Order: sequence, then C-alpha cells, then structure tokens
Amino acid sequence: MVKEKLLNSNFLAVLGGNFLLFFAFFTLLPVLPIYMQNEFNASHTEIGVVLSLYTITALIVRPFAGFLIDTLPRHPMQMLFYAAFTLLFCMYLLPGGIVLFAVTRALHGFVFGVITVANSTVAIDVLAPTRRNEGIGYYGISNNLGMALGPTISFTVLHVFGSYNALFLCAFAACVIGFILVSTVKMPDRHREAKAKPKERMPVSLDRFFLLKGKRESLTLALLSFSYGILSTYLAVYARDEVGIDESTGGFFMLMAAGLIGARITTGKPLRNGLLIKLITCGILLLFVGYGMFIFIKVPVAFFASAFVLGYSYGMICPPMQTMFINLARHDQRGTANSTYLTSWDVGVGLGVVIGGAIADVESYTAAYIFAVVLVAAGLVFFRKVTAPHFSANKLR
Repeated sequence: MVKEKLLNSNFLAVLGGNFLLFFAFFTLLPVLPIYMQNEFNASHTEIGVVLSLYTITALIVRPFAGFLIDTLPRHPMQMLFYAAFTLLFCMYLLPGGIVLFAVTRALHGFVFGVITVANSTVAIDVLAPTRRNEGIGYYGISNNLGMALGPTISFTVLHVFGSYNALFLCAFAACVIGFILVSTVKMPDRHREAKAKPKERMPVSLDRFFLLKGKRESLTLALLSFSYGILSTYLAVYARDEVGIDESTGGFFMLMAAGLIGARITTGKPLRNGLLIKLITCGILLLFVGYGMFIFIKVPVAFFASAFVLGYSYGMICPPMQTMFINLARHDQRGTANSTYLTSWDVGVGLGVVIGGAIADVESYTAAYIFAVVLVAAGLVFFRKVTAPHFSANKLR
C-alpha cells in the first residue's frame, strides 16, 4: 500500500497562511497595552475592557462560524474572511481616539472568530485521510510558531523604527502574503462532490451550537485559560513594571512556543494511548511550577525559564482537553465539539483580560496573576472531582 503524501502543496499553503495569520495577531498582542497607555493615556481597566473586545466578538461568532463554513463553499469563505482580517489592520493607521481603536479591535475579533474555523476546516479537507491526525499536529505547530515569532518581530520593529504604525504595516504585509498563499489552495474533488450532494436537514437545537455533554469540560478549560488571558496580554507591562525587564520580552514567547512544541512531540504516545486524564492532571500541576517561578522569583532567569515551563504545561493540557470534547461527541457533532472547545478557551481568556486588568488597576499585576493561580487550583479540584469522572462515564470512544 502506497503511503499518502502529508505535505502536499495545498496543505503547505494553508499552513503558511495560518502561520502568517497568527504571526500578525501576536505581532500586535504584547505591545497593545503599552500602545494604549502611550497613545490614549488609558487606565489598566480601560486597557482590559478594550482588548477583551477582540476575544468577546470572536467568542460570540464562534458557535455560528461552523454553520457558516459548512453551509457555504469553504474556500471562498476562507478567502473572504482572510481578506477582511488583512484589511482591518489598515484601520489601526487611521487617526482617532480610543473609541475607534475599540471598534477596530471588536471587528478584528469577529473576523478572527470565523477565519480560524475556516482555516482549520480547509486544512482538514486538503489532508490525505490516512495522514489527518498527523497533519492536525503540524497545523497546531504553525499556530505556535506564529505565537513565538510575532512578539519577537514586534519589539524589533518598534526598536528599529520607533513607530507603532510600522508595526501595523508589518502585520498587514504578513497577512497580504498569507492571503496570496491561501488563494492558491485547490480543494480536493471529494470535497466538491460532497458539496454537490444534497444534505439531510437536521433540526435546529442548542446541541448543534454547544456540546451540552461537555459543560463540565468547558468550565474546567475556562478556569485554566483565565491565566493565559492575563499572561499573553499583560506580559510586556508586567515585565517592565514589576520584574524590571525593559528590553524585548519576545524571547519569553519564543521559549513558551518551544515548550508548547516540545509538549506536542513528547506527549504524542500517551495521548494516542488515551491517557487524557493523567496528561491534563500533570499539565495543571506543572502550571503551578511555572507560575510560581513567574510570580515569586522576579529575576530575568526565572522569568524566561518560566516561559518554557508554562508553554509545556499548556501543551500538555490543550490537546487532551480537545480530545475529551471530541470523544464525548457523536461523529456528526465533531464541528460542534471543536467549536465548544474553542469557545470555552475564549471565555476564560476574555475574562482573564478584563478581570486581570481590573485587579491590576486596584492592586498590581502580581495580584492579578495570583488570582489566576487560585482559579487554576479550583480548576484542578473541579477536574479531578467532577470532570474526569463524568468523562470516564460518558465518553463514546
């Protein structure tokens, strides 16, 4: 039997487009709090509320994005929303106040919520069926590389040009290249044939938007992603104000991405063997180690070492959590299961941005991170006492 090719030209184009999408997103993410302080004299609470709009609008549209991508031709929809995501970077260049900036972030989040679903769905479509599980792993790594390189480039651009507009143009240029790449994708014949066949209409119900069997898993994931919302958004300000690191924190994201990728490589076998509960438990326990270094040992060595530990922790938690959602769902609910997983993550991240900013405004970013760790502890207890037994009793595979 001939082994089907994994890295075909269509899949490589989707990988490249997805990498550049996340690269552009993470190019802006770590510097926006400082940008808002410098340009709008915004308070910590205002920064948290405005930056959370991105996550909130992505969260609102996410349950409906799967319907949109499944109902309409996928590749044209991918092109449309990728183009919209790209053009919205130009709005950051327009003169205006904090209200225009908030509107831009909200629109960007709405489009991001759709394009991420479109990209992942098209990636699955163009993969050879026998290489799908392996290919999805590579797709996840393209996210991680964007997360790593984006912040590094952003601080370099700011240092060289001393201009936020140069940073916005850099993100815009990256997405232009990404759009060109995804425009070359040719959908396989089997996908076009499937689209040509009339589909049986399923009755509309809440379970088509949210996997009701995954409520406990959703709460667990939201409790764990709360800390990531604070970490990813306020890192540069925290490093400057409370750790005393004035230079680029891009290295933190590089090390965090290395940890994520390392976890994907080293935990593949136990994940295939179904050791989901053990992996998630170990990942949560490792979060305590990472955040302990990050919060309480405020020296550069511990700050950067914690990045790898935290990245590895999230890398141990997220794939098994996503597998839990999929294994609780029927085969015809896989889209709903993935949407519920992403929505749950977004809820935690969004709340982390808003509540973390509010706590920092009243107390400090250290206090905000300590509060996040308390929620991680609550997540561990809830996972072991409620979520894990529920999953073991109700999983379908």
